[in-house]
Amino acid sequence: MSAAPERYEFLGMTAVIASPQMHAVLRFVQRVAQTDTAVLITGESGTGKELIARAIHHYSLRSSKPWVDINCAALPEHLMESELFGYDKGAFSGAVSSKPGLFELAHTGSLFLDEVGELDNRLQVKLLRVLDGVPYYRLGGVRKVSADVRLIAATNQDLERALQEGRFRQDLYHRLSQVHIHAPPLRERRDDIAPLAEYFLEQHDQRLRFSADALEELRRRDWPGNVRELRNAVIRAALAAQGELVSKQDLPAESRVRAAQQAVEVSDLGDLERRKILEVLARTGGHRGRAAELLGISRRTLSRKLKLYASEESSARNGPNCLA
Repeated sequence: MSAAPERYEFLGMTAVIASPQMHAVLRFVQRVAQTDTAVLITGESGTGKELIARAIHHYSLRSSKPWVDINCAALPEHLMESELFGYDKGAFSGAVSSKPGLFELAHTGSLFLDEVGELDNRLQVKLLRVLDGVPYYRLGGVRKVSADVRLIAATNQDLERALQEGRFRQDLYHRLSQVHIHAPPLRERRDDIAPLAEYFLEQHDQRLRFSADALEELRRRDWPGNVRELRNAVIRAALAAQGELVSKQDLPAESRVRAAQQAVEVSDLGDLERRKILEVLARTGGHRGRAAELLGISRRTLSRKLKLYASEESSARNGPNCLA
């Protein structure tokens, strides 16, 4: 028998928790929050990493101080440095006034770097120096800046593999992961599925409720897209319901992404990755942002792979380029 679900508010985001796994995570968060150590949160896309980060700030001694967050995959690489560290007037074309960076804005508070695995190597070096307490210059600046910031980072990437491939610095990884928190996927905490679904349904239309068979079906599914996929499924089911009861028949078809991965034996992992990307892109009607979210990669990574596929198809049509 699962515990009754509990709801929490962390900086405007609601957490609905019933499973022992997430209660254990929350207890650990409450202990970690009382320190100033850097925290690395890992987990699949849609598992609630940002919610955990907000909970850390909520329970911390810095809770009354600034909370600043940024998605490292949301901006081009050439803009990330100016966002993080700021710039002075005249630093580049268009810099008509000075702008403080996120480190300055988060001074005495917490800075959350989501998708930190997307940072390029040059920025990783500068970030490491700042985390080690070294004052820095804004872009085009002549005065050094110091910031007292508690850093929280998150990623859905396998950073240990990124270390081996040289895409992520080992020293930065160890600096970020002084404390490591893993957000378990929804399929490993099934006690949370029904309470979350009921919460999303309540948010959409308070008159609706789930039938017993609908809740059982929701609990049965694996939810490869985790909480985001569950929320979308609930909204679609609510729109399909004819009365005030959402039945099993109203639920959208189960995602076949994970089933396809398990059922199709492909020796070439690159081919499997390509099939999955193109399948999800087709399912989203070509919407790259949504497809990247479902795949758990950045939009930039998705665009890079699509360019590669287009290049391969062009080569296949025109024959190989022979250089001798």
